Amino acid sequence: MTSQALSQTLSYVKGETVSAFLDMTIGNMFDETVARYQNRDALVVCDQNIRWTYSEFAEKVNNLAAGLISLGLNVGDRVGIWAPNCAEWVITQYATAKAGLIQVNINPAYRLSELEYALNKVECKALITAERFKSSAYIEMIEKLVPEITTCDVGKLVAKTLPHLTTLIRLGTDKTVGFYNFDDVMTMKDEASVTKLNALQAILKPSDAINIQFTSGTTGAPKGATLTHHNILNNGYFVGEAMKFTEQDRLCIPVPLYHCFGMVMASLTCVTHGSCMVFPGEGFDPASALQAVEDEKCTALHGVPTMFIAELDHLRNTSYDLSSLRTGIMAGASCPIEVMKQVFSKMHMTEVTIAYGMTETSPVSFQSSTDDPLEKRVSTVGRIHPHVEVKIIDENGEITKRGVKGELCTRGYSVMKGYWGDEVRTKETIDKDGWMHTGDLATLDDEGYCNIVGRVKDMVIRGGENVYPREVEEYFYRHPKIQDAQVFGVPDEKYGEELCIWICLKSGQEATEEEMRDFCKGQIAHYKIPRYIYFVETFPMTVTGKIQKFIMRDEMIERLGLSEIKTA
Repeated sequence: MTSQALSQTLSYVKGETVSAFLDMTIGNMFDETVARYQNRDALVVCDQNIRWTYSEFAEKVNNLAAGLISLGLNVGDRVGIWAPNCAEWVITQYATAKAGLIQVNINPAYRLSELEYALNKVECKALITAERFKSSAYIEMIEKLVPEITTCDVGKLVAKTLPHLTTLIRLGTDKTVGFYNFDDVMTMKDEASVTKLNALQAILKPSDAINIQFTSGTTGAPKGATLTHHNILNNGYFVGEAMKFTEQDRLCIPVPLYHCFGMVMASLTCVTHGSCMVFPGEGFDPASALQAVEDEKCTALHGVPTMFIAELDHLRNTSYDLSSLRTGIMAGASCPIEVMKQVFSKMHMTEVTIAYGMTETSPVSFQSSTDDPLEKRVSTVGRIHPHVEVKIIDENGEITKRGVKGELCTRGYSVMKGYWGDEVRTKETIDKDGWMHTGDLATLDDEGYCNIVGRVKDMVIRGGENVYPREVEEYFYRHPKIQDAQVFGVPDEKYGEELCIWICLKSGQEATEEEMRDFCKGQIAHYKIPRYIYFVETFPMTVTGKIQKFIMRDEMIERLGLSEIKTA
C-alpha cells in the first residue's frame, strides 16, 4: 500500500507545503507592511476615539520600542502587559517584538496570587499595566504586592515578593508613585536607543522567543507557553489566508488580546495582510461590537460561540447594518449548530470559518475554508493548516483508522518552544519526535475534516476560557475547613460549560456556599469561581480509589435539571 493510500485509511494528515513561510521576524514583517500600506487604516479603537494609518501606528510603535530600550531593557528580557483591549496593548505587541523583548500576556482577570505567580515564573523585569478594568483595580493590587514601590526610585524597584521586577509603566494620564507613564516612555528615545533599535532588526532571528502566554495546568499552576516570531507570525498569516484576507478587509475584534485569538488570529492576521484592526472597546459587549461593525463597515468579525449568541440575542430587539460582513472566525469552544446557521443568515457571515487549536500550537491547526460546504462548516473544525501535521492515536500510541476516536497530536512549525522554565512538563507534552499531545479527543473523516469529540483531560471550557479543574481544586485546598475538593464541568446554555465543585469538609466543620465564593473573590479569576457548590461526605470512587467525576457530573445534571448542549 502506498503512503498516500495509507494516510487515507489512517487518521493522519499533513497540510500543503507549497505556500511559502514568512521567514522573517515580526518587526521586519511590520516594517514591510507599513511601507506597502502606509496610508491605509491600521488601527481603530472606538472607545478611545483612535484612528491611525499604518504610518501613524508605526511611529508610535517605534517610539515605544526605543523608549523601552532607553529604560535599560535588553533583548530577551520579559515585559508583562496586564490590561484589557486598548491601543497601548497593540503598540506594545509590536514594540516589544522590534526591541527583541519577550512580551508576557497577563490575563486581565488575574488576581493577586495569579499575578504574583506569573511574574515570578518568567522573571518579568518590567510590567505595563492599566489602572483598572471592571472590578479589577490593577495598580492597587500591585501596590499590595510591592509596598516598596513608595520608597524606591522609579525604574529601580526592589521588591521582596517580585524580586526580578524593576520597572513599572502605567496607562493613562494620572500619576502614580513608582510608575512611569506609558506616553512618557514613548518620548524617552534618544539617538543611542534609536540606533540600537535599527541595528536589532538585522540581528533578531525568526526562531527567537517573542511571547509567553499562560495556560492553566492540569497539575495546578499555570504554564508559560513560549512562542517564537516564526510560530505566531506564520500562524496569523495562514489564518488570514484561509479567510481570503486582503488589505481591503476590516476586522472587528471583540476577543481579548491577551489570548492567541486576539493577538495572533486577529492582530497578526491583519498586519500580515495590511488589513485594519477595529476594537469596539476594552471588553466584549454585543451592542458595541455590532455598532463597530456598522460604523466601520467591517468585513470580518471574530468571537467565541457565547459572543455570537449574545450578538444574535441583541439583534432580536435592535437592528444594525451588518451587510459589510463577509467572514470571520468562531473558535474557542464547540459551536452549537443552530447558532452557526443563524450567523450565516442573520449576520451576513456566509464565509465565516471555524478554527481549532491551542495556545501551545500558536494556536491554529485546523480551520474551515470560506467555500467549504455548509454541512462541513457547521459540523467540523475544518481541515489541516499548511505545513502542519496531525495524527490521532489510541491509548497505545498507534494511529487510529479514519473515523475512529483518539487523542489528537500536532507537529510542525507552530509547536511552541516549550513551557518557560519547566522542562518536565514540556517533555510530558511534546514527545521526542516533536508531537504535541493536545489532550483532545478527535476524529478525522475520509476527506480530512476534523471533529473534536471530547477531552482526554478533564479541562472545562467556559465561554472560551480554558479552566483546568486541578488548578481550582488546589486553590480550594488552602481553605482551612476543606478536607478535599473535586471540580468538574456541567452543561450550560450560555457558556457551554460551568464549573461545579464538590467539597468534603474536615470533621466538625461547617461552611456555606457564600463563604466559599468569598474565599475566591480577589484571589482567582472570576471564571474559575465555581457556579455550583455542593457539600458531600464522600466522592464516588473505583475499587482502586480513583475518583469518578463522570458520576458526579451525571448526578449534578440530574439534580440541577440540566441537559447536554448539542454542538457541532
